[in-house]
Amino acid sequence: MSFLGMRKWSTPVLRPMLPFFAAGVLTFYLVGKAQEMGVRSEAYANDPRNPYALQIAKEKPHH
Repeated sequence: MSFLGMRKWSTPVLRPMLPFFAAGVLTFYLVGKAQEMGVRSEAYANDPRNPYALQIAKEKPHH
């Protein structure tokens, strides 16, 4: 018996969506790591347009 269209148990929302949430978090993490690797690569580390160039220069050991 339903009362105003409401069922006795709620419709599951979180459990069926967990793989999508996990995939979203994993994608966000991997894209961030790829961006960091790209910014710190030798080709772009010394580029003046790189917003992280000063930070990378400070972190590198001075020879």
